[in-house]
Amino acid sequence: MSNLRIGAIIPVKTFSRAKSRLSLPPEKTEQICRLMLESVLQTVSKSDVIAKTVLVSKDENALEIGKKFGAHGIYDETEQGVNSAVLLADKYFTQEGFEGTMVFPQDIPLMEPEDIRTLYQMRTSERCVLVVPSRKFDGTNALFRTPPGVMETHYDEDSYKIHLNTAEKRNARSAMVLIRRMMLDIDDQSDLRFILSFSDTGIANSLREILG
Repeated sequence: MSNLRIGAIIPVKTFSRAKSRLSLPPEKTEQICRLMLESVLQTVSKSDVIAKTVLVSKDENALEIGKKFGAHGIYDETEQGVNSAVLLADKYFTQEGFEGTMVFPQDIPLMEPEDIRTLYQMRTSERCVLVVPSRKFDGTNALFRTPPGVMETHYDEDSYKIHLNTAEKRNARSAMVLIRRMMLDIDDQSDLRFILSFSDTGIANSLREILG
């Protein structure tokens, strides 16, 4: 199979409303959200797989950060959740003739470009859905779909199982893919402690600085 034109979709919740489960002062939460988003955007911008990135958000700060990394911004006026945000990007990429998309949340800051390449190389057919679950197996940390409209997204409880089941119903080849750095998200205090306990990356050090 020849190389496909792949778009990256990054839905971003308004910083001030995000990550309440971190239970941190608002300014620290916003700093962490900004740090994570910049890390994900930087990784995606360095990927040789991704031809274009779309960032969907109502947060003007997030859209500005996206611009720094060459992302196309879509203003999410209603901010009704991840699924409606992804749908806006799906329409864009379908109109632009892209053959596949990868959805990345803003909270997987340890992901590296080679992880995106690994995910891309796992593709097995023209109608394909690949799901990278979270470390706790309670969500979807990366979703690769070819073509972009092969199925809608279901970001809620047990989303990775729902994504796999939906793909099957849409006659798409599907698989769960375990890519360690993609599986490490920061959603609550336990995630922060987990990453800080073993990671000596620049991200981890920046997190330590923010947390003081």
